[in-house]
Amino acid sequence: MSDGTDPLDTPTMTGDEILLAIFGTGDGRNDPYPYYEQLRSLGRYHVDGLMNSVVFTGHADCREALRNNKLGSGRDGDQTVNRMGDEAALAARAEMQRRGVERGRATSMLFLDPPDHTRQRSLVSRAFTPRRMEALRPIVAELTDACLDELEASDDRDLMTHLATPLPVSVISLMLGVPQADWPTIRHLVSAMVVSLEPAANAEQILAAGAAGEEATDYFTDLIAKRRAEPTDDLISGLIAARDADDELSEAEILAVTQLLFAAGAETTTNLIGNAVVQFSNHPDQWQLLLDRPDLMAPAIEEVLRYDSPVQIDGRQVLEPTSVAGIDLEVGQRVTTLLGAANRDPDVYDDPQVFRIERFADPGTEAVMSFASGIHYCLGANLARVEGQEMLAGLARRFPELRVEGEPTIMPRLVLRGYETVPLAW
Repeated sequence: MSDGTDPLDTPTMTGDEILLAIFGTGDGRNDPYPYYEQLRSLGRYHVDGLMNSVVFTGHADCREALRNNKLGSGRDGDQTVNRMGDEAALAARAEMQRRGVERGRATSMLFLDPPDHTRQRSLVSRAFTPRRMEALRPIVAELTDACLDELEASDDRDLMTHLATPLPVSVISLMLGVPQADWPTIRHLVSAMVVSLEPAANAEQILAAGAAGEEATDYFTDLIAKRRAEPTDDLISGLIAARDADDELSEAEILAVTQLLFAAGAETTTNLIGNAVVQFSNHPDQWQLLLDRPDLMAPAIEEVLRYDSPVQIDGRQVLEPTSVAGIDLEVGQRVTTLLGAANRDPDVYDDPQVFRIERFADPGTEAVMSFASGIHYCLGANLARVEGQEMLAGLARRFPELRVEGEPTIMPRLVLRGYETVPLAW
């Protein structure tokens, strides 16, 4: 509000006003949780005029929507959050889509519906089984220690620079077969690309994201050609060889999957690490509990995912007439699931505003919504968990007196929530 009044002090805010505050203001992006609660207080759902979408905040309703196969991405790859913005921003998104069509770029699996999504995912998912991800744990631990060596030796002691960003990039690069010398370049491109997912991105940011995407496309096209000529024991070579009877991934599909895996495998886990350290610094009693109880590493990561999810929002489009939470939905209508709100649903979690790492030690605790649900459930969920657990274990072992010193800088984003800088002391 222009007069400096806190919107949350105004109980008469409408649902549309709350959503505008969440998506369109710095306060909403920096701390959306109070706004989620105010929206929840208005009812189980809200039909908004901002995005022409039905918005859900409840855990059960979000899960039901994401598991309903009559809802999908829409075959045009249209995303709910990308319907926002001024005319220049929408024109920039259209320009990005036009360039992709010109280059014959395949639609990312993230925005595909069955049967195309089913076919691609079945060929890719075999590389991300829980057993395979667990087998990577020693490598992740080794890479974590290398990052911690760099952090300890650094002058700035910034978590994001020396651990949160390089660790996930190193892990997914090793899996894909990206040469180590190229890791910094690709890391920069991915960070620029994902800005286009943000509803508040302006035209300049969207076009910059498109340019980064073009550069990444050129890089991975060349790398795929090299792996086709000389296969190695990496994921790109595996994607080239992946077959199901007579079915295989096309060249454009291999490229789309490679870029998706790199972006998803790097950016969201970077946010998870940053969010985790900030929350433990904000809750020193929980950090001490983790030091005393190393067996809580896995539950602690689940609580970080719940309390401050790296992914806050997901969306679907209605493909066939259906209903969610008793609400009739029409073809073409959009559904927005506020995952960050679902993770703090008081009907599911006791004291949801409290950060408590023992919460998920109880196997009966409801799973977090941070990785979405249904057919688009995050392929890399198990990998992210392994990286998060090894990161916490490494920090606890090397820097038991760890704390955030000064003010961390949060990214001006909402869909992908994380920090730009987190200065540390120990």
